Amino acid sequence: MRSRQISCCFTGHRPGKLPWHYNETDSRCLSLKRRIAGAAEAAYEEGYRHFLCGMALGCDLYFCETVLALREKHSDITVEAAIPCPSQANAWAVDQRERYRRLVDACDFETLVSTKYTPYCMQRRDRYMVDHASLLIAAFDGTPGGTQYTMQYAMSRRVSIVDLPLIMKEL
Repeated sequence: MRSRQISCCFTGHRPGKLPWHYNETDSRCLSLKRRIAGAAEAAYEEGYRHFLCGMALGCDLYFCETVLALREKHSDITVEAAIPCPSQANAWAVDQRERYRRLVDACDFETLVSTKYTPYCMQRRDRYMVDHASLLIAAFDGTPGGTQYTMQYAMSRRVSIVDLPLIMKEL
């Protein structure tokens, strides 16, 4: 069992809510990826060694890629894929499914939170991550949805939050 005190989780929006959608070459996306990398590095410097990722499209996958790259520099890092249900990636585009599978395979741990899809399995995954961490890094634009839910749940559990507001204007 990994210690909650050295564990960090992540929440952020999916491509449909991001102003650049799937265009990861957009300057705003590149800026967010740099800020995620900076936040993950800062978490490491503060003593966090275990990172949990919900493996959703968009920001979650950015975070997973960032922490896996950080693990190349710091071999004491572990990465956990917190998967809401076995069918999470089934309806995704082929390239995104391949990316997902590659990232899950690269993680040190894979936790399946629900054995089948339910209307609440995503929230259950989010609660699992928050319940097993003492730090939440969030890429949030202020709109209602899963990211807001996760942040509110983290606040109710007294989990520290590093907020990375989304930049909506072109840089």
